Amino acid sequence: MGSSQQAGWCKKATSPANARATLKVVRKTTYTIVLLTITMITGAAEIKRVSATAGSSSVLTCTPKSVITTVTWKISPKVGGPCSLGYRADHNTTDRTNCSDSINWKRTPDRDPTLEIQQVGTAHEGNYTCEVVAVDGNFHETYHLTVLVPPRLTLYCDDHGNPVCEAAAGKPAAQISWVLESNSTHMEEGHNNGTVTVLSKFTAYGTNVTDTTCTVSHPAGNWSQSIACHRSRSNLWLLRCVISLASLLGLLLGLLFFISAPSRVAGQ
Repeated sequence: MGSSQQAGWCKKATSPANARATLKVVRKTTYTIVLLTITMITGAAEIKRVSATAGSSSVLTCTPKSVITTVTWKISPKVGGPCSLGYRADHNTTDRTNCSDSINWKRTPDRDPTLEIQQVGTAHEGNYTCEVVAVDGNFHETYHLTVLVPPRLTLYCDDHGNPVCEAAAGKPAAQISWVLESNSTHMEEGHNNGTVTVLSKFTAYGTNVTDTTCTVSHPAGNWSQSIACHRSRSNLWLLRCVISLASLLGLLLGLLFFISAPSRVAGQ
């Protein structure tokens, strides 16, 4: 009996391999539960991406509820400090903190907490979150605002008679194409305010007059301009000189080859 009790008391300890396997299962289960919880929490806070053209107005809606207690717009721009707009139903009051006059309620917040941004500029880019406390629960919506800056289109002929198309200070960078495709070179220059200037030079060979159309594509719109450029006489003269010299060189090489041919035959 003593040996039986001793066998019951002295059970074999769990091996380190089994302990590690059990711990691994527990970790995976915990990780899955945490991930599902985060997904459930952030699912309602999905960021909605919107864009607006510089100089226009942007309207960000916030789902109205039947009985609102408080509404708060929290704004985190890329440039400058955060600001907020708030409304309290119990006092029927609104307040603002660090927000410019261009950001305001579109209507009365007790009925419609929609936000309006007038004269949108690049400084307005950033995240906008509306938080609503109502009788039937708490709600929030988040927007990420991107500001589009249309480029300034300029089309001209350079000193060599080549068409040059410039899309200046656009955001994002514009795309330039030519109706008559030929050799073209593109250059980009970024600016401190986030805009980009794109320059494209069109080069056509074998003609004195280049008549073409430049097309600029941008999320804020598309534009086209046409131009006819005449090559300067100095360039034509230089081109003719190069062609004449090349022809003369070829003729001299051929003549030398013809003269040296009999001597090579005699030497053999």
